[in-house]
Amino acid sequence: MEAFMDQATSRLSRLLTRWGLPAPLFLGYVGLLLFMIGDGVESGFIAPYMAANGAGDDIRASYIITVYGVAVMLASWLSGALSELWGPRRVMLAGLVIWLVFDVLFLLSAAGGNYTLMLVSYGLRGFGYPMFAFGFLVWITAVAPVARLGAAVGWFYFAFTGGLPTLGSLVASFTNPILGHYGTLWLSVGILALGGLVCLLGVRERTGYQRLAPPEVKPVQSLVSSLSIAWRKPRIGVGMIVRVINTAPEFGMLVFFPTIFISQIGFGESRWLLLVSVIYGTNIFFNLIFGVLSDRIGWQRTIFWFGAIGCAISILLLYFVPLALGADYYWVALLVGALYGATLAGFVPISALLPSLSPEHKGGAMALLNFGAGAAAFVGPAIVSLFLGPVGAAGVVIIFAALYVVAAVLTRFLTLPEETERAIAEDASLQEVSTR
Repeated sequence: MEAFMDQATSRLSRLLTRWGLPAPLFLGYVGLLLFMIGDGVESGFIAPYMAANGAGDDIRASYIITVYGVAVMLASWLSGALSELWGPRRVMLAGLVIWLVFDVLFLLSAAGGNYTLMLVSYGLRGFGYPMFAFGFLVWITAVAPVARLGAAVGWFYFAFTGGLPTLGSLVASFTNPILGHYGTLWLSVGILALGGLVCLLGVRERTGYQRLAPPEVKPVQSLVSSLSIAWRKPRIGVGMIVRVINTAPEFGMLVFFPTIFISQIGFGESRWLLLVSVIYGTNIFFNLIFGVLSDRIGWQRTIFWFGAIGCAISILLLYFVPLALGADYYWVALLVGALYGATLAGFVPISALLPSLSPEHKGGAMALLNFGAGAAAFVGPAIVSLFLGPVGAAGVVIIFAALYVVAAVLTRFLTLPEETERAIAEDASLQEVSTR
């Protein structure tokens, strides 16, 4: 019986490896999915909820979300830098605890309509999810074979966006009519806690249990190095800017799109939440498709055509087509939403490309990459806060589209060193043999 179980485990491991998913981290991906479902439950309604429970209006709600974005930005950088010093698993544990503590404080302050406490607790809560999620991303890049890194990262974003906001919004669409917004937010705490435990207790791969930096590297030196690499290796700094642009419009549109699609266009909350689920449901599958495809056609080419150029077109269609056609053509909104979700996935290889630009500084590159991912959560809502009043919703969407064009231009500078391309080709040959 034991021999049979070992054989079955070995077959599963080979199958997962063939798919580009590091087998020792499998339960980590499962736990991450649950964690991000708990995080994503609120994504389709949190801004209107805040406006109605202490914030007063969408602008004041956007201030809370912007403070949250600043915390996310800092924590995203710290997730990479601290993983070098503590090990990814300890960073993930810290992120889980921070999220649970300040999420509970936020819910209590929202129940009392205390705007100041909401601002502080929701903001500090922003340190939680990046440390958990991006700590796991560092773990992945430390373990996955370089030739399958695009696919391994694709699986990460499959789990990440599968929860935030895809399945999270879907859960909310069923629970909001039953539990109300407040009850749904408490349910999300339990889902998130379960995911954190599955990940932290289920993954036994030892690389993530220990520091990744050499023993002689001191804490201050490691933290400074994780920032200074932006100008020591300029292409990594450029890649960080591309990563910011990748999801800044995504975070920004969730601040003001709910009001427009629910009230102005007339979809109502349920159909808006379903649209969000379609956008990111499409995204999660294309995360896998583009992750695998990018290992074959090139990471840079995938980002340029499918990510940057694709998103510049699709985000304009997502806003202007439903606005022009109205609520009677909801099915068209679903189509353009799916298109945006698919093109958003075209940026997935940036998480494989950036650390490969300087393999000897992989930890610093991941810290900067995570900083860019976190900065997007600040930049997107900040753009809305600054420009929604002066230029209106249409103007903000055009700004987002222009940013994607900028990302396309910058991507042209992200070329791999020749020695790195040779190493990837050699690793690909070895991986092909090992999975036969």
